[in-house]
Amino acid sequence: MKILLLGKGGQVGWELQRSLAPLGELVALATADADFDRPDTLRPVLAAARPEVIVNAAAYTAVDQAESEPDKAWRINAESVGVLAEEARALGALLVHFSTDYVFDGAKATPYVEDDATRPLSVYGRTKLEGEQRIRASGARHLVFRTSWVYSARGTNFARTILRLAREREVLSVVDDQLGAPTSAELVADVTALAIHRLRARAGCAVPDHGIYHLAASGRTSWHGFAAHVLQLVAARGIGLRLAPENLRAIPSAQYPLPAVRPRNSTLDTRKLADAYGLYLPDWRNHLERTMDEIIARGEQP
Repeated sequence: MKILLLGKGGQVGWELQRSLAPLGELVALATADADFDRPDTLRPVLAAARPEVIVNAAAYTAVDQAESEPDKAWRINAESVGVLAEEARALGALLVHFSTDYVFDGAKATPYVEDDATRPLSVYGRTKLEGEQRIRASGARHLVFRTSWVYSARGTNFARTILRLAREREVLSVVDDQLGAPTSAELVADVTALAIHRLRARAGCAVPDHGIYHLAASGRTSWHGFAAHVLQLVAARGIGLRLAPENLRAIPSAQYPLPAVRPRNSTLDTRKLADAYGLYLPDWRNHLERTMDEIIARGEQP
């Protein structure tokens, strides 16, 4: 099996290079090799690679910046994804793509299932939803994984930002009225590889039909709860911070306005994925502990 991975330099892309490698011949491309800001340039890249599976980890993920760069976000998250889907259909390839919890408005009190009505509140959410819709409209075989609050030991993400701020500040305020499940890029990559493997194992060399699945860790917390647990893990490892636990303050979203509106509830119901692939999605704290150990082991402790 030949797999083409796009966006290898991002958080999920980096982990996918590891998880996909045992499945077959892996060709991993960075942004410089496949420019999602110029959608039509992707066609010759795909034609030359002729993969059986296309895994797209490339995306415009600057949620607030997208409000002032809607055209760029649209090209990367919608138009380019549509091109991938069209080419996947022409090649007979499976397209694996990652979407987001931000396609929902967060008004629901319980976790979102795949068939719940979408109503994104931001440019980022709207462009990611359009990407999903273009994949479905293309007729390509596909797996779309909606993820939630992704973090890793590398790159720019909430967990690493909290560590940096805790080194620099004695007081920090974090919102506590937005709920979701912090999900590690490692978990996303491992589940993706397992799903691809099990699809092929079920039908010999033929890849079955398509679908949208929610892929997130179990449980839920607030951004404040996420930050507090990061600090607890660091303190348990004997590393001092300027920020004392009692000075991590919980505030409502109204006191921390941002350009892009976030959903109040980003919790995703993952039972469809777990049932279809026989998977167990661990609690969000499980992989966070591993990630903090990795950051510390690499000498990036405060």
